[in-house]
Amino acid sequence: MPGSQKTGGSGRRVAAVRVRTARQRSASSTRWLARQLNDPYVAEAKAAGYRSRAAFKLAQLDDRYHLLKRGARVVDLGAAPGGWTQIAVERVGPSGRVVGIDYLEMDPVPGAELLLLDFLDEAAPARLTGLIGGKADLVLSDMAAPTTGHAPTDHLRIMALADAAYDFAASILAPGGGFVAKLFQGGAEKALLDRLKRDFVQVRHAKPPASRQDSAEVYVVATGFRGGS
Repeated sequence: MPGSQKTGGSGRRVAAVRVRTARQRSASSTRWLARQLNDPYVAEAKAAGYRSRAAFKLAQLDDRYHLLKRGARVVDLGAAPGGWTQIAVERVGPSGRVVGIDYLEMDPVPGAELLLLDFLDEAAPARLTGLIGGKADLVLSDMAAPTTGHAPTDHLRIMALADAAYDFAASILAPGGGFVAKLFQGGAEKALLDRLKRDFVQVRHAKPPASRQDSAEVYVVATGFRGGS
C-alpha cells in the first residue's frame, strides 16, 4: 500500500511502498525487498536499461571528477553484472576501449570486451593490456566481499579486496592514470591510502548520492598515477 513520498535520483516524487512480512519470507528479506521497492535508483536503472543501481554511482563520480575521458582505456574489475561497464562504454565513446573482468559469467555489454577470469590470475595483466592495446588510463573496482554481518570482519575483507585491486591496477596503469575503488570506513584503510598518496598526484574520498546513506561504503578516487612499488 502507498506510504510517504520519496524523491528519486531524477528529482521525481514517488510513493513509498510498504511490504508486509509473508509467511515464507524472513524479516530481513522483507526489509531488503522494501528497500529495493522504495529505492528510486533501482527503478531508474531499470528504466534506463542499466543492469544495476550502482551504475549511477560511477556516473555521479565521473560527473564530479571527469574520470571517463573520450578515447580512454578503462578496466572494470569485478564487472558483473555490468552496470559500471555500461557507463564506461557510454562515456569513453567509440574511440575508447573498455574491458570488464569477472570470474562470474555476465551477458555481453555492447562496446566492451569481457573476460571470464579472476583478476588475481597470473595471466590477467597480460591479457588485459593485450585487449586494450597497452596500459590502462583508468582502473575501476566496485567489488565488495560477501558480508558476514560482523562490521570489523567485513571491513577487513573489503580492504583486502581493495588492496588486491590496487596491486593489480599498479601493474597495468599508464602514467597519469586513475584508480577508483570502493572502501568501507573502519580504520584499516590507512595503509592503502598511504600507498595511493605516494603513487598518485591527488587522492580524494567521495560518497556519491546513489550510495545508500546507511552504508559504510565510500569511494577512493586517485588520479595522476606516478608509478607504484
